[in-house]
Amino acid sequence: MKKILITGCSSGFGYLAAKYLAEKGHHVIATMRNVDSKNLKPAAELKEFAKTNNYKMEVLEMDVTSDESVKAAAAKLPTIDVLINNAGLGYGGAMEAFSPDAVLAQLDLNIVGNIRVAQAVLPGMRAQKSGLIIQLSSVAGRGAFPAFGVYNASKWGVEGLSEAMRYELAPFGIDVAIVEPGPFETKFFGNLVQAENEEVAQAYQHVKEFADGFAQNVMNLFADENAPTDPMIIVRIFEDLINAEPGTRPLRTIGGLDFGLQKLNDVVDPIRKELLEGMGIAELDGVKK
Repeated sequence: MKKILITGCSSGFGYLAAKYLAEKGHHVIATMRNVDSKNLKPAAELKEFAKTNNYKMEVLEMDVTSDESVKAAAAKLPTIDVLINNAGLGYGGAMEAFSPDAVLAQLDLNIVGNIRVAQAVLPGMRAQKSGLIIQLSSVAGRGAFPAFGVYNASKWGVEGLSEAMRYELAPFGIDVAIVEPGPFETKFFGNLVQAENEEVAQAYQHVKEFADGFAQNVMNLFADENAPTDPMIIVRIFEDLINAEPGTRPLRTIGGLDFGLQKLNDVVDPIRKELLEGMGIAELDGVKK
């Protein structure tokens, strides 16, 4: 049994992962913000699910954009074996139409939020000389698209942060693995934060046309029962990483529709490893058996 902390459990991958991993016998700490207001319903559902089935699960308030919230939650946590940094949101629209404050909010949620939570659990992981941190990126962290530049920036940031974390934490027995979902039947598109400056946004009709067409194509895929858009694909990737032996976990795993970006990962990984060899730090590429 692993003690697993999951952020962003109000919906999507986090909600499903909390239930699934509890069913598998793990001790799950499912976190989300606004457990007593906006997210009262999913919080209550997870609590009832755990109580009815006698599963080891706790639901905890945590806003990853708040130092105080993360610290308050961390004070209630046991030593964590696995952190799934899942909380996040997307901002959609032409870059020029976003205010600098909006861009900072996107980066704070998707990048700094990961850092806050990792810093909360790492002292315990280092002390026990073991652990696993799963970082949620996206295929948008490997390729860039019109209308998603601000979101791309956040997920490309997650990629660089996570890769560096892998090298820094390996000597402590802590693995870091990145999961890169394609589009899935979650609330991502419905929760997409639009650019505030409508006047500027109107100048970018080609961006809007691409975004509208892309969204429609994705919705069509969701209606195709043969398309790999079931969110459980990602949850099972989490499970595979958790169950894998330390030293065997890949740095990057794409799940679902990859838009051909698996080829990029396949080409880049040997180059990455050559770079580490050249720098004399190849032994830092993940926990060694």
